[in-house]
Amino acid sequence: MKQALIRETSELRGRVEAPSSKSYTHRAIIAASLAEGRSRLNKVLFCDDSIATINACSMLGASIEKENGKLLIDGTSELTAPKEAIDCKESGSTIRFMTPIAALAKGTTVLTGSSSLKKRPIGPLAESLEQLGVRCTSQAGFPPVTVFGGGMKGGKTSIAGNISSQFVSGLLLACPLAENDTEVILTTDLESRPYVELTLHVQREHSVIVKASEDFRRYSIPGGQKYKPFDHIVLGDFSSASLILSAAAVTNSNITVENLSLRVNQPDSEIINILKGMNANVAIGEDWVKISGGRLKGMDIDARNIPDLVPICAVLACFAKGETNIYNAERLRIKESDRLASISSELKKMGARITAHYDALTVSGPSELHGTTVDSHGDHRIAMACAVAALASKGETKILRAECVSKSYPEFFDDLKSLGANLVVR
Repeated sequence: MKQALIRETSELRGRVEAPSSKSYTHRAIIAASLAEGRSRLNKVLFCDDSIATINACSMLGASIEKENGKLLIDGTSELTAPKEAIDCKESGSTIRFMTPIAALAKGTTVLTGSSSLKKRPIGPLAESLEQLGVRCTSQAGFPPVTVFGGGMKGGKTSIAGNISSQFVSGLLLACPLAENDTEVILTTDLESRPYVELTLHVQREHSVIVKASEDFRRYSIPGGQKYKPFDHIVLGDFSSASLILSAAAVTNSNITVENLSLRVNQPDSEIINILKGMNANVAIGEDWVKISGGRLKGMDIDARNIPDLVPICAVLACFAKGETNIYNAERLRIKESDRLASISSELKKMGARITAHYDALTVSGPSELHGTTVDSHGDHRIAMACAVAALASKGETKILRAECVSKSYPEFFDDLKSLGANLVVR
């Protein structure tokens, strides 16, 4: 296991390119794998999670090759269950997207993953598939999950919208290939709506249509559709970029992050509004965002649609004057770690005045943070958020299990070093 040693850094300066979007990469790989013909994916994010999705699609019958940093995908709608279980590693997106896709495959597919993935719920999705006539079993509502495939007939199904939008996206990706029309009804309001909007965007690029109601609680999906090939240029990822932008804000530095565009709505582009609301100096270009310091102030942050931003927002709040309340964050309890507990416990070690509630965080700032030993909990977003906090903390911070950043942002520490961060990974 690796450790990251980070010392207080008075100033960061320079430009980095945002890594490509993990959310977009997952969806583009799956859609291209279901299309008859060749799709080309440029600027793909190669991280642990996206590699898990590539492997899953390959095992079900897609031909996927890497060539000069691009993916060449020859898809197929004639999927076949693999003889071996599909190992989704730690990727919740992979197992939740691929479970409905496995229903389309001939034969029986088993999907499993790491010990942490086996603690993340899959039961609501399995129950929804059962309503569509797909036999699907799990371990008391958790992975491994076994899908008895052979195709989908379609019909009507209901599922909660406030546990994981990935359940909804998984159904939407698979149901256009059902024999008949499908109606998906949410029994609660949808949380993380922008992620479902991204799913629909990728499907439209592949000539697949899903009709969503105005409140995104009802979806009409014509059956018998076909995904057509499409050549993607994967967008830069605001979720990963939020860490670098926030590092500039807490160290009062001048940093430009390139490969960021607001042309297509990404859920975590909300970090721009949050940084502005906290009084950071933000400039936006056609494909870049620049932060040039600012005296941060606290604010209220609704996490309903931006759960992945909560750890870094908690760090920003530590350096902001006044109180910051981050609410509607209950779903962070069932991520790679219990993120509300993880980020609050580790920032407290550093001297933060932070309180975790069942579905919220309250942070009083600014705090004089100090270096110490913190545990990433094996969670990439906790590791990276603590690294940003360490840059503006007195002394040296040691982050345990730092290798987990490879789950979403393998170049994270290299990018920080290129900007002048005083750190070493060993």
